[in-house]
This record gives sequence, C-alpha cells and structure tokens, in this order.
Amino acid sequence: MRNAVDFHGLPLRQFQGAVSVIVKHTGRGGAKSGRMMRMASRRSVVRHACAVSLLVLATAGCANAGECTLEQQGEGRVAAVVDARSLRLEDGREIRLAGIERGADGVGGRAALAAITLGHEVTLHGEDDTPDRYGRQAAFVFVTGAQHSVQSELLRRGEALTSIDIADKNCAAALVAAERAARDGKLGIWAQPSAIKNAESSGDILSAIGHFTVVEGRVVSVRQAGATTYLNFGQNWTRDFAATIPKRIIPAFENANLGPKSLENRRIRVRGVVSSRGGPRIELLRVGQVEVLGGT
Repeated sequence: MRNAVDFHGLPLRQFQGAVSVIVKHTGRGGAKSGRMMRMASRRSVVRHACAVSLLVLATAGCANAGECTLEQQGEGRVAAVVDARSLRLEDGREIRLAGIERGADGVGGRAALAAITLGHEVTLHGEDDTPDRYGRQAAFVFVTGAQHSVQSELLRRGEALTSIDIADKNCAAALVAAERAARDGKLGIWAQPSAIKNAESSGDILSAIGHFTVVEGRVVSVRQAGATTYLNFGQNWTRDFAATIPKRIIPAFENANLGPKSLENRRIRVRGVVSSRGGPRIELLRVGQVEVLGGT
C-alpha cells in the first residue's frame, strides 16, 4: 500500500494536482499509474469525476452527466416565462424547452416553470444553438447548481408530458423516468382521470385535435392501406380511433421488436398530436411514441 494515493477528502484543486503528478511521474498509460489510480479511494473518484474528465479530456465538462451529456450551448439569466414550454433570457433570447410537451391546459406548467427558473442563472445544453423559424433556441435547461434539468423537474411534478422528438437516448430515458414517477404518484396532470384518453372514447379524443395527447387501449386489428399501416382501436375504421404508421417508419418498429402485427390484441399507450381523418388519428413517427402495457 506504500504507493497508494489517498484522494479521500482532498479539495478539488489538490485532487487535480495529485492526478497531474501521477501522470507526470509515471507517463501516459503506464502500468504504475494504473495501479496507483486503482488503489485510490472509490468514493473520492466518484466525487471528483467531472474534474478528472475536465483534466484528462480537456472538454467543456460533464455537467449533469447523470442525465444528459449534451454540449453546453449558452447561458444566461431568466427574465420571463413566455408559456409552459418557453422562457426568455435577459439578453432577449427565447428558449424552447426541448423534449417535453405541455399538459392539456398549460396553466399549471407555466406557473411551475416560473417557480423553477424565473430570476435564476441557467445553462443551455443541446446539439447546437440554431434557432427555429420562430427565433427560439431549443435546449435542455439546467438551473445553476441543480442536478436535474428543468424539463425533468417539470415532469417529476406532473406539469408536462414527455415529447417524441428526443434523439439522445440518455436524455430520453431520464425524461421518461421522470414522467413515470409523476404518473405513478398521480401528481399534477396525472391526478386527472382525463390525463390518459380512453381509445374507445373517440369523441373525447377528437376534442383534443391539434394537441399533444396520450391515448391508451387495445389494438383490435392491424391493416395496411397504401403506404400507411393502421393500428385500429375499434371496429369502425372511419369513426374509431387509430394510430397510423407510415411505410418508411415500419423498419424502425420491427427493429425494436414492435412490428405492427405483433401489437394486435395488445394493450398499448400511444402519444402524439391528434388529427382527424374521419375518426381521430395519431401518427407514429418514432418508436418512443408506443408503450406496450400488460394485459389484453
């Protein structure tokens, strides 16, 4: 144990210095360096994981690495909350919260967003900072010092729904878990019976046309018409609710073991924007829009 280095309890600056000394005296990738690092305190290594990443990789850091590891794309102070999904920074930039959709009324979500962010310094994370056609920058937002993103916090409170346009798997998993916790606890919007629409209630689903909605029910039949596959939740194809899958998307569902025919007679939950083509419809463009439930 003579060569072991005890990092436990070291301040961050001393910890970084110790690592630098090891690298300097043992050489890059040396066996001695490996032995010394393995004998270091596991708890201290975890505590200073971000510091090691900064030192060795010389990257922009591992802020909130447990949830989303997207690059930082800016920072600022929140001056106003525009709506349940948007906020404005002091420098005038409007930020759209990526990865979530507001609940049915959006009122509670806006108040919650204001309580979490208004007047606070935030960092913005994403694949890039390119604004959309409305001039808004889509980003995962973190209040300085917070462990979870603003999106996750809203979902944990039941003040938002997980969206379908999340490309990063870690971010998607974090948001899905946060929403599930609120749903299981019947918090926020999940306390309302109407939070999840019954697939058999076409009229109720039609009232949500143009809105992001969650629908649950049993797939009665699966049929293909032209370039579209229909997951029918009722016997009347022109009146009852159906989820549609474009032909080009079918391979993605099959690769995820969610081939359309495998969903027949199974209870599933789908999410997306409701449209009307005779009966109410939700178009499925991503595998994440479908959740297979237990029972039939």
